[in-house]
Amino acid sequence: MGALVRRDTGHAWLWQLEHNGPTHWAAGDHDDDVFLLCSGPTAAEHQWRRRLAPGAVLGSVPVVVVVSADGLEHAFGLLTEHRRRVRRPHDDNERLPVVFNDYMNCLKGDPTEATVAPLIEAAAAAGAEYYVMDAGWHAVPKPWWDEVGAWEESRDRFPGGLAATMDRIRAAGMIPGLWIEPEVVGVRSPAAAALPDEAFFQRDGRRLVEVSRYHLDLRHPAARAHLDTTVDRLVRDYGLGYLKLDYNIDVGAGTDHASDSLGDGLLGHQQALLAWLDDVLDRHPGLVIENCASGGMRSDAAMLSRLSIHSTSDQTDHRRYPAIAAAAPTVVTPEQGAVWAYPQPFLSAEENALTLVNPLLGRVHLSGRIDQLDDAQAASVAAAVAAYKEYRHRLPRARPRWPLGLPRWSDPWVALALDDEQGTLLAVWRREGPDSVTLPLPWLAGAGVTPVVRYPADLPTALDWSDATGTLDVTLPGPYAARLIELRR
Repeated sequence: MGALVRRDTGHAWLWQLEHNGPTHWAAGDHDDDVFLLCSGPTAAEHQWRRRLAPGAVLGSVPVVVVVSADGLEHAFGLLTEHRRRVRRPHDDNERLPVVFNDYMNCLKGDPTEATVAPLIEAAAAAGAEYYVMDAGWHAVPKPWWDEVGAWEESRDRFPGGLAATMDRIRAAGMIPGLWIEPEVVGVRSPAAAALPDEAFFQRDGRRLVEVSRYHLDLRHPAARAHLDTTVDRLVRDYGLGYLKLDYNIDVGAGTDHASDSLGDGLLGHQQALLAWLDDVLDRHPGLVIENCASGGMRSDAAMLSRLSIHSTSDQTDHRRYPAIAAAAPTVVTPEQGAVWAYPQPFLSAEENALTLVNPLLGRVHLSGRIDQLDDAQAASVAAAVAAYKEYRHRLPRARPRWPLGLPRWSDPWVALALDDEQGTLLAVWRREGPDSVTLPLPWLAGAGVTPVVRYPADLPTALDWSDATGTLDVTLPGPYAARLIELRR
């Protein structure tokens, strides 16, 4: 992605290369004209070339360019509508269910039958609708990085069988989900010996090894069959309704097996990956598939056009997440952008409220040691989830706006607004700086709105709305506090 804005008039160009692999863009001026060049992989930048036989056709990487006379914020609103039009339909983007995932600042890839049990109970009490068990369910209790790929349950971790824990999740009123990293196979995995060399990325006739892992080449039918069998088995045996797809290596320029160049082998795999995802969702239309990749590392339009929920980051510090949460709608529609909330028993009421406000204008990815919260802390979590459920139906049709401009990493105050025909939902974060901030909301001037704190309703907040100027003054006590505010037309 990129953008150009003419400062004197507000005219904006905003572009997005809709590809899940290497891209290239350049902008500049020539004879007083501005030019924009967009492409997919190139020879110089990505070691890509392909020889076309007579009559063969190669399609370019798709690009969308948004042109607006009303500034960059308006251009992002138009791009948001475009993304909604071109993505694969899925009812997940209308329902926006609350997901609990036991990884972030919680079990950290070390789930067991005993440690998961209290989290299931706490997640259900908080109002979660999916329980996703993250990495580790498939591994013996030791470093398992180079053993992944077979995706069989660990009886050491789940002596009663993983299916019994999945049943426990369903009995608590939630839909179970699991984490996998489908494209990688550890060098010590049984799958590494079972699959032919041609099913993996290669260099000079040998399997490519990246940090003790091989990379599947989904152009090959054996690689595709391995993943199809895996997904179908997990859905069938465990009754899964959710799969979190991770991706944690960098395979480099590509594969030279059965291709004209390294980059062309990579392009073929990336196109095959998209086709595989389409086929999985055709077979399992109710399955929710999360686009993770180390937390937001595949924030590209091709993946986001197919997968209904996207992990925006694996940021572990709730105080740093506001800038990410506020900027996320530049890349992903609000109803797809999942943000972590990880309340903890050792955090203050204000800081727990901040981590819970972080996802409230996107998709709620609840985590943290919610099984160790006291009654007041647990009630605050449940209140945040309940508030979200009251307005989440509005998010799929709302447009993002930034009253303080696009956030920078260290801004003391951060704000994100979602606006629709009913009014504006506004998230405000105070990290450092003065007690008060003035938020320009010119689209609401003269609308006679009344600002109301939706969450947390029990912590002190001062709001002063000027209908004439369309500005809202917000005062929050102390640093690291946040509020979700509604201004209804």
